[in-house]
Amino acid sequence: MECTVRWTGLSGMTFLAETGSGHVVAMDGAPDGGGRNLAPRPMEVVLAGTGGCTAYDVVLILRKSGQDIRGCDVTLKSERAEKDPKVFTSINFHFTVRGRKLKPNLVERAIKLSHEKYCSASIMLEKTAVMTHSFEIVEDLADLPPAD
Repeated sequence: MECTVRWTGLSGMTFLAETGSGHVVAMDGAPDGGGRNLAPRPMEVVLAGTGGCTAYDVVLILRKSGQDIRGCDVTLKSERAEKDPKVFTSINFHFTVRGRKLKPNLVERAIKLSHEKYCSASIMLEKTAVMTHSFEIVEDLADLPPAD
């Protein structure tokens, strides 16, 4: 995996990261640190990436378990150390999983497998942060459009 991060110029603290897959992610700092608040902070991107990593796992695991999953949201709430390096010290993951007749034990298992085995990001962050998880299941009664 590869990534190039480039500072966009002398005015401000905006950086553009070009990923190995050819995508661009913008990051910026807070005004009190010289930024212009044009994009997420780098640590917000780390947190968002962790949420994406674990949500991806949960959806994939539930699909492979034969569950009729229709949606998956994860809200991450974190705390950071007050002094540098301001690492994450705690992160709570709250999953809202939508589907039809989802089995709570399989949702719980998918979340556990993600955090203990598959999600590289949360496993790395667990070195400094206490991780907690919760979930809710929402029954989705809407009909899906026919698959293409």
